[in-house]
Amino acid sequence: MKIGIVGYQGSGKTTLFQWLTGVEPDLSLAHTGQAAAAIVPDPRVQQLVEIYQPKKVTEASLNLVDTPGLSRDHEGSAGKLALIREAGCLAIVVGAFSGADVQQDLQSFEEDLLLADLELVNGRVEKLRESVKRPRPNREKELAELETLEVVLKELEAGKPLHEIDLNEEQTRAIKSFQLLTQKPRIIIVNISDDEPPGSDPVPGHSAPVRRFPVTLQHDLSQMDEAERKEFCEEMGVSGIDRGEILRALMEASGQMLFFTAAEKEVRTWMIPKGATAEDAAGSIHTDLARGFVRAERMTCDDLFRVGSEREIKAQNLMSKEPRNYVVQDGDILHILAST
Repeated sequence: MKIGIVGYQGSGKTTLFQWLTGVEPDLSLAHTGQAAAAIVPDPRVQQLVEIYQPKKVTEASLNLVDTPGLSRDHEGSAGKLALIREAGCLAIVVGAFSGADVQQDLQSFEEDLLLADLELVNGRVEKLRESVKRPRPNREKELAELETLEVVLKELEAGKPLHEIDLNEEQTRAIKSFQLLTQKPRIIIVNISDDEPPGSDPVPGHSAPVRRFPVTLQHDLSQMDEAERKEFCEEMGVSGIDRGEILRALMEASGQMLFFTAAEKEVRTWMIPKGATAEDAAGSIHTDLARGFVRAERMTCDDLFRVGSEREIKAQNLMSKEPRNYVVQDGDILHILAST
């Protein structure tokens, strides 16, 4: 899953990228964006390790992309934002220090997203309007697309982001390839001053989940050894934020969840969209497993941790056999059986 970290210049988005990934910013990529993977830690992994004593542990990761900072005059924003159209979720970073107005900054940033989408959809509509004037074999198809896109364009021109609009199936299909920014799920990271308490209070007028914490402070703390960090926090009266909790919040905001495979050979976490089926889960492991899917043997982390072993899971009939259309739940442990 790709997460686009976006924000205005000076918001702290690059420091957030650095803290979450442990990767130093590359100045040569300042105008094109920098990507790095960040493993999403899960406390259940350690419990599985204690039970299975595996030879290998592999954890799922998010692909974070630090995009070029936007300027508040909106100049060049559409081009910079085009770099993260493939992202499945946006992490919008806003500064809440030095008298900054978070609500105003967010509103302005939403306008940048909307203008970028408006430019893209309007360009396609104009091409279609010219094209349908001439007799063509696919003219009827183009007319249908034009009619659909004109409705979407009208909503964007009225200043409505697409995540607030109930699109029908035809409209959704017509704009799918555009990967419009205002349609993407998002999480808001409010970069507060060091002396403010962290939290998750919502931003008025915005329904997206919010995480409030001092980004630079958290990065600085991560660079200290444990003793130095503890002494610093006691002296300054500040506290560290769990980096894993923020990464899991990004995963949640992007509509993803984790399932597990566990054996003596390997304990592994897998990231799939919420609502995915057992067949989808099999495909994420290997396409051959989805192709030859027979069934999924399923138990839950909660049950396994409660009874203590896979043998006891079977003894208490807590292992179920699920068909290909079973909807996987967060924390499921799956063993896929497939024909060769």
